[in-house]
Amino acid sequence: MFKRLLLLTIVFCLCSGQALADPMLPGKGVVVKPARATWNTSFFHAALIEKGLKELGYTVKKAKDLPNALFYKSVAMGDVDYWPSAWLPNHNSYMGGDFFEHAAAYGYVVKAGALQGYLVSKKAADELHITSLDDFKRPEVIAAFDKDGDGKADLTACPPGWRCERDIDRHLKIYGLKKYIKPIKAAYEASMAANLGAYQAGEPIFFYTWTPNWTVFKLQPGKDVVWINVPENIPSDDEKAFVDSMTVENLCGAVTNPLKMGFAATDIRVIANKKFADANPAARRFFEVFTIPLEDINKQNNLLNSGEKSAKDIQRHADEWIANHKETWEGWLNEARKAAE
Repeated sequence: MFKRLLLLTIVFCLCSGQALADPMLPGKGVVVKPARATWNTSFFHAALIEKGLKELGYTVKKAKDLPNALFYKSVAMGDVDYWPSAWLPNHNSYMGGDFFEHAAAYGYVVKAGALQGYLVSKKAADELHITSLDDFKRPEVIAAFDKDGDGKADLTACPPGWRCERDIDRHLKIYGLKKYIKPIKAAYEASMAANLGAYQAGEPIFFYTWTPNWTVFKLQPGKDVVWINVPENIPSDDEKAFVDSMTVENLCGAVTNPLKMGFAATDIRVIANKKFADANPAARRFFEVFTIPLEDINKQNNLLNSGEKSAKDIQRHADEWIANHKETWEGWLNEARKAAE
């Protein structure tokens, strides 16, 4: 009698375990520790990925907002499981040593669509024949963009500590522009809001930006502003293997075709801890298939700039995107579920 009861108990446990293994929720019972970049233009696609993981059954903790250097250390150590904001090759310098023994890049949030470069208002570019940063050595060009009368053209650049701050400073040095251009390193969003106001008042503007970003949605390249060349593409040490991608063809709103950007075209990818990815094939597959049109991110970033930047706003933006792309979304989820079978 005892043996029969023991056998029934074992069978019951096996059946119960099979019942709990819901193929629609392969992540059930797994807690995920995401990280998120500190710039809010990345929050939209981060929210979408979190929603995808939740639909797969994962319990997703509140994301840690981490600066670049700290994230790459944290994911290699396993303190966080992933983030969706790796700009490659721009972030390569953070991934030295044995990093790739512990973490890897998965999928493409945006492939070769993350661009960086310099823009000026189209009217000023046309009138002053500006096609390159080198033109800012000309007195009449400096005078047009000198906002405070110090004899230098004012460039809206990057705040201290950002990777692009270092890159812009390097450009001004190697192109011999330090005595002609002054980089403004205030809070970027506030500086660009001031630029937008200046443009609307008919004043010339000169700024650095990246995509995806609200700036190129609000100030449209080819209509309001134009991308300009650097004098020569001179890559940093960690960009040398990608020098070809610094020249971009058929870029909307560029003053020349092709255009020398001065920055390598960048992929935005998910970086995840390998142990986490290997143990969670559904999550790994979702990272691999998830991708967002650059225009959709730019559009959402414009909503941020218009004041819709609360956590609730961003969650709503993500829900609306999913509702408008239901077939694509369900396809990604099904791919992830198949990977867990």
